[in-house]
Amino acid sequence: MTAPPRRRAPGMSPEDRRRMIVQAVLPLVVEHGAAVTTAQIARAAGIGEGTIFRAFQDKDELIDACVAEALKPDSALAAIAEIPLDQPLPGRLTEAAEALSAHLERMGALMSALHSSGRLKRGEPRKGSRTASFAAMREAIAELFTPEDRLRLPAEQLAGVFMSLLFSRRRDDQTGLSTAELIDVFLHGAVSA
Repeated sequence: MTAPPRRRAPGMSPEDRRRMIVQAVLPLVVEHGAAVTTAQIARAAGIGEGTIFRAFQDKDELIDACVAEALKPDSALAAIAEIPLDQPLPGRLTEAAEALSAHLERMGALMSALHSSGRLKRGEPRKGSRTASFAAMREAIAELFTPEDRLRLPAEQLAGVFMSLLFSRRRDDQTGLSTAELIDVFLHGAVSA
C-alpha cells in the first residue's frame, strides 16, 4: 500500500511569513542578541535557512524587525483594554502597572542582549516611534480614569504622571516602593491625613 502524497502547506503572504519569523525569533534575540545564528533562527521558525533570506535581506534586517516588534506596546495595550472598569481604581492601576512592567522588561531584555552582543551601542538611536508608543499607552491608561468623577486633573494628564512614576521607578529602582505603595502615593499623596 502506498502512502498518500504529501501536501505542501498553503503559502503565506510575504508579510505573514516575516511576522511569523519575527515572532519565533524574538525570544532567541533576547537570549543571544546579535550572536544568534541563522541555523538557530531557521530551527526556531521551522523553516530552511534560505527562507530567512527570502523574507529578509539579511540578519541585520531581521534583528531590526525584532527590535521594532519588541518596541510595539500592542500586548500591553491589549491587557490594559481588558481591565474591567467596574473594579476600584487602585486595582485597575495595579493591573495596568503589571502590563506596562512586562512590556518594559521585554524591551529591556532585548536591548540588553543586543548591547552585550555588540549590536547596539549606548545612546544609539532606535528605529520606531517611541512618541507614538508612549501616546498610545498614555491614552489606554487615561481610559482607566474615565469612570471616576472626582479627578483633580484631566485623565490624560493623570495617565502621563502615573506612567512617569512607574517608568522612573523601573529606571532607578532605589526607592524600594512596591506597585501598591506607588499607587497609594499617586492616589493619596505623600502626606498622611
